[in-house]
Amino acid sequence: MKHIPLMGNVYDSIMRIWYLITNPIILDFIDELESFGQQMPDVIILMHPYGGLQFDFNKKELAHIHSNGLLDVLLSKKLKAQLLFEGRISSHHVFPKSGWISFYIKNTDDLVYAKKLLSLAYQQRSFKNMS
Repeated sequence: MKHIPLMGNVYDSIMRIWYLITNPIILDFIDELESFGQQMPDVIILMHPYGGLQFDFNKKELAHIHSNGLLDVLLSKKLKAQLLFEGRISSHHVFPKSGWISFYIKNTDDLVYAKKLLSLAYQQRSFKNMS
């Protein structure tokens, strides 16, 4: 499906409508995470090529979130390993051997943790830019 232009965005839009009907709080959580990301210096938010919102820092992707509350975040492999050990995240659903992680936002506690994950990705990237 990702090889068909705009199909990911169409699918994500259908998912967004479904969640609007069945579980609208997820969309509120996504909106809140978007607002949180907008407060980070030099972060821009745009449409992700496969649907959802993408968080970029200095033109490089930090994370993206799909309309079902699935947050994918790019971290160092070392930090990913530490967080996997804690048990709240999982390896990315497509790129498990990379630094990408996946995390579902289902409730307010998850939203707080999602903000932490986005902050960690931002801190790693901004620190890397300072070096």
